[in-house]
Amino acid sequence: MREARAAFRRFWPLTRGDRRWLWMIIACVVVSALAETAAILLFADLTDNALKAGSLAAFWGPAGAWLLVAAVGAFVGYLGNSLATWTAERFVLRLRAKVFRHVQDLPPHFFQRHRQGDLVERLTGDVEAIEQMVVSGVVGTVAAAFSAVFYAAAAFWLRWDLALATFVLAPLFLFAARRFSGRIRTASQDERVADGAITSVVEESLGNVVLTQAYNRRRDEEQRLDVEARAWMRASVRGARLSEMYAQFVEVVETVCVLAVIGLGVWEISADRMTLGQLLAFAAFLGYLYPPVRNLGQLGLTLTAATAGAERIGEILDAEPAVTDPARPVGPWPVRGWVSFHNVSFRYPESPRASLRDVDLAAGPGELVLVTGKSGAGKSTLSKLLTRFYDPSAGVICLDGVPLTDVPLEFLRENVALLPQQTLILNGTVRENIGCGRPGASDEEIEQAARDAAAHAFVAALPEGYDTHIAPGTAALSGGQLQRIAIARAMLRAAPVLVLDEPTAGLDAIAARQVVAPLRRLMAGRTTIMITHDLTLAPDADRILVVDRGRLVEAGTHAELLARDGAYAALAHPLPEAIAAEPAAAPDETMILRW
Repeated sequence: MREARAAFRRFWPLTRGDRRWLWMIIACVVVSALAETAAILLFADLTDNALKAGSLAAFWGPAGAWLLVAAVGAFVGYLGNSLATWTAERFVLRLRAKVFRHVQDLPPHFFQRHRQGDLVERLTGDVEAIEQMVVSGVVGTVAAAFSAVFYAAAAFWLRWDLALATFVLAPLFLFAARRFSGRIRTASQDERVADGAITSVVEESLGNVVLTQAYNRRRDEEQRLDVEARAWMRASVRGARLSEMYAQFVEVVETVCVLAVIGLGVWEISADRMTLGQLLAFAAFLGYLYPPVRNLGQLGLTLTAATAGAERIGEILDAEPAVTDPARPVGPWPVRGWVSFHNVSFRYPESPRASLRDVDLAAGPGELVLVTGKSGAGKSTLSKLLTRFYDPSAGVICLDGVPLTDVPLEFLRENVALLPQQTLILNGTVRENIGCGRPGASDEEIEQAARDAAAHAFVAALPEGYDTHIAPGTAALSGGQLQRIAIARAMLRAAPVLVLDEPTAGLDAIAARQVVAPLRRLMAGRTTIMITHDLTLAPDADRILVVDRGRLVEAGTHAELLARDGAYAALAHPLPEAIAAEPAAAPDETMILRW
């Protein structure tokens, strides 16, 4: 229960702003419980004075009062339940937004450690479980507590000695709940983990269906899903068995209590110490009393199960972003585009070695600086540092002479446009995909960006033109066409600094040539840092930097570096025997499946 209390304290502040509605819900709960209590007492009055005596005159008064009480109880119950649902959904909306907002600030390595499907499950099922603990749990506890108190008080008012005798078994409900809570919590946690694993396997398999079909991996994928599904089934069945065992135990206890009341009532009626109406009312109060008491025990089990979800959400919220806005940020200024790295070193979290070591480079407005080197040399790390996905382990990076750590993240990313290695496409129209480069851009500006990116012709030829719906992995457009849409997005952003990370990766020679001209237009007048293996644009570069094992080993123009016959020359003109001797890298199947 300590974990449950800690989880409740953590998420209870999210109800701020809705607590007045919670008080109204509790007021409705109290009125509903009072209405039920009054209805049972009126039923006893009808039994003794109207039914037993056969008097129609004695019927109308209690009957009218009962109908009025029932109408008030129904209205208040509807109001309270509707308000409780609205408040619960507002809490879910607020919590999901909080977690999602935090997730978007987390560094890339966080998503490499967590499967995407599992994160989706946390943002859906686990968030709902926390609501059951914080909002519905509070309302349910208060409702059960007030109902139990009112019904118990009425039963004591009718016959305190009989009530005392029948209430002896009530603690068995709480005892049973405590006994079952630990095992149900474990089963719930296992079930949520398995839910996330199933979602991950399905998502990965659907995203890699071409690989599955091409390599005859259907049985392997079915086996992966079967393993996770069986784990989920075991946890689900175990949790259901424990819950059902608790419910049946409670049912037996309730039956014992009802039989005890009937037996004692018969004895009391035979001794003229109790009327039939009182016995029926007393039995009704017990019938209404035990469900709230049982619900209190069930709420304990719900709270225990929700704790598992709270721990999984807490793991996300406890993850620290790699970068944050500066405490005292510099104000906005008209960025010119001077970029400089000063003795920059960087090592990824949990990585055994540094990806960059003592890197110095500078680029000015209108310059194209091309960074190349072998795979794994540390080239792409430069783009992650310049866009502040990470901060350097040592050294400083400046924009117009201002350290990036003093620049607000939003302002920095408005002025440093990234064209990543993977062509990123949103699930939306072509217009929306280009327009997200600069929210609020007009249709004319979007179309002009597409023209500059040599994309207007094929977009206009689509069935619905710029309003054609596309999605990641769409077959409606080729890789080169999708890349030109991404280039149009970057053109629309019009940032003074441009970072291109392998802009022609994955394109064939024809498609690569088709994006070269748009890339040249995109780079015109901007500070451009291009990270690439493709040296097609190398002759246009003002400076070429060669990275090897995290260090800059060569710098100069295309002609200068070729003349040196060093590392760059080997990259530009690899010897056939060197290519043959170099072992082919085995594909990382796990990474393929993840992507």
